[in-house]
Amino acid sequence: QVQLVESGGGLVQAGGSLRLSCAASGRTFSNYATGWFRQAPGKEREFVAAKSWSGGAVTFYADSVKGRFTISRDNAKNTVYLQMNSLKPEDTAVYYCAASGKVLARRGYEYDYWGQGTQVTVSS
Repeated sequence: QVQLVESGGGLVQAGGSLRLSCAASGRTFSNYATGWFRQAPGKEREFVAAKSWSGGAVTFYADSVKGRFTISRDNAKNTVYLQMNSLKPEDTAVYYCAASGKVLARRGYEYDYWGQGTQVTVSS
């Protein structure tokens, strides 16, 4: 079992930045690929970013966040981060981190563990 707890969400103006953190506990974190997803009101959950397990050498981003968001992980701290820059009102959503037993995963059903989510609100 892996437990995930997100933090760092909040209210920010358009153009601003936030850094989300996801602290993991339980099994060896480096053995899991990690990802971030988001869900806006009335919309389906969508993929944001993912990083491969272990060294995390491979990353993927949704086109909508490419160049603005950066996923990173610190295996020593069992933590994955999502640095979000140049935020837009359309980035407003609940953001979830997730862990997958696969080497790399971009689809929600490929993830085994999920956090409770943290709200990000971007005002115009």
